[in-house]
Amino acid sequence: MPVSQNSARLNLPYLQPSQAQKHVTHNEALRQLDLIVQLSVASINATTPPAVPDQGEIHALGANPTGDWAGQGGMLAAWLDNAWHFVAPDTGWRAWDESSNQMKLWDGGTWIDPPVATQNLNGVGIATGSDATNRLSVRSPATLLSHEGAGHQLKINKASTGDTASLLFQSNWTGHAEMGLAGSTGFSIKVSPDGGSWTDALSLDPATGTASGAAIQSSADDTTTGRLMRADYGYGPGNLLGTVSENSGTPSGAVIERGTTPTGDYVRFADGTQICTATLPATDCTAVEGALFASDPAVWDFPVAFAAGSNVAISGSGGGSTRFTGFDAPTETQVTVRVLASASDATALAPTVTAIGRWF
Repeated sequence: MPVSQNSARLNLPYLQPSQAQKHVTHNEALRQLDLIVQLSVASINATTPPAVPDQGEIHALGANPTGDWAGQGGMLAAWLDNAWHFVAPDTGWRAWDESSNQMKLWDGGTWIDPPVATQNLNGVGIATGSDATNRLSVRSPATLLSHEGAGHQLKINKASTGDTASLLFQSNWTGHAEMGLAGSTGFSIKVSPDGGSWTDALSLDPATGTASGAAIQSSADDTTTGRLMRADYGYGPGNLLGTVSENSGTPSGAVIERGTTPTGDYVRFADGTQICTATLPATDCTAVEGALFASDPAVWDFPVAFAAGSNVAISGSGGGSTRFTGFDAPTETQVTVRVLASASDATALAPTVTAIGRWF
C-alpha cells in the first residue's frame, strides 16, 4: 500500500526519504500552516480581487468569483509573493471575518454564524449582566416584542395563587408602581412613595369584576378628592331617572322617579322628597258654607302613599280667580278637598291639588 505524501487533514506535504531540497517541501507546509492556523480573512463571500492586496491577505471566496479568482468558488485566496494561492477549507473550519468582526464557520458549502445553544441557559445579559434572580437582563432605550403575522401575548405565569405575577416599575432601582396578580388571582395596581410602603390603589375581583381600593369611593358619603365614584354610591346618566330606593336611609337607586296612577302624578327624589299632583273632577260652588259657597267634599287618594308619620303639606287652586281650596287634615294616603268661593258660582271648574312630603 503506497504511503501518502500529504497529511490527511490539512494536506500538508511530507518530507520524503532521500528527498532533494527538503527545505522546499518543509517551507510549503509551513506556509499552509501560516495561512490556516488562527485563520483570519479580510472578507467573506468575496467575488472581486482587490487591486493592491497586502502580503498574507486572505479572502473567503463566494460561489462565483471573477478575475484572478475565477473558478475558485468556495476557496480561501491568499496573496503570497505577488500571486494568489488557493486553499480549500474543510468542514468545521473557523475564520474571523475582519469586515464584520464576527466569527464564521465553514459548513461544507458556505460560511455561517457558529451555532449557539439557546435552551436552558443559566442567564442572558444583553448589554448588561444577568444574575440568579434576573436571569434575563436587557439594557437599552427600548425593548420590542412584535407579532409573527397575527397577535402577540406577553405571558407572566406564577406557580400558585399566593405567589406574585406582576410588572414592577422602578425609578433609580426603587419600586413605585406594580400591577398584576399580587398574592391572589385578582388584578391589582399598587403604588408606593418610597418602595417600602405600598397602597392598593385599584383591585378588581376576578369573579365579579367589581372594583375596590384607595382610588375608589368607599361609601356613599365619601367625597375624598380624586377618588372614582362607584355606580352604587354615585349617580350618572345610567341611573339618574328610574326607580328610587333606599337602604337604612341611604339612597340606593335612581335619583328621580316619576309616575302616573289613576288618581294623579307623582315625583320621588333620592333624598326622600315626594310630590303628588292631580287635577280633580270639575265642580261648582253653590252649596252654602257659612258666609261662603262651597263644592261638595271630594276625597283625593294620593297617587302613591307618603311615609308613615310624614308631615304632608297640601296646596291647590280652585280652578278660577274667585275660588280657593280648603283641606281637612291629610293622612299618608288621602285628603278631603273642598272648593270655596265668596259668591255662588254654578260654573263647573276643575281644581288642581299638590301634596308634598316624604316617601321614606
